[in-house]
Amino acid sequence: MAGIARMRSTVIDCADPHALARFYAALIGWEITSDDGDWVVVSDGGRFPRLAFQQVDDHRPPDWPSAEMPQQFHLDVTVDDMDKAEAQVLALGATKHEYQPSEDDAFRVFLDPAGHPFCLCVGEDG
Repeated sequence: MAGIARMRSTVIDCADPHALARFYAALIGWEITSDDGDWVVVSDGGRFPRLAFQQVDDHRPPDWPSAEMPQQFHLDVTVDDMDKAEAQVLALGATKHEYQPSEDDAFRVFLDPAGHPFCLCVGEDG
């Protein structure tokens, strides 16, 4: 089905776009393809789709799972080896969230260095 538009960017507000871009570039194997100081882009080398990181003064990270300061967005990424991937993202600067809602360990919730939740997922469902 043809849509009205094509996916361009997922834009993530943060205090330090350079640091967060480096984190996500290492996480998903992309590279920084554009850096305008307060706007940093990572991609697979193509033009779109891409992740963009935008500097926001006084950025307040989400407090997931609280609704007071909700998660705002999150990314799900698929991994082949959950334990290996966990060790790697922790080494990159992520933290494992204390709340882990998956009952069968199909996904694990982490916070990126700016406090945004993301999930490591196994399998192709969902």
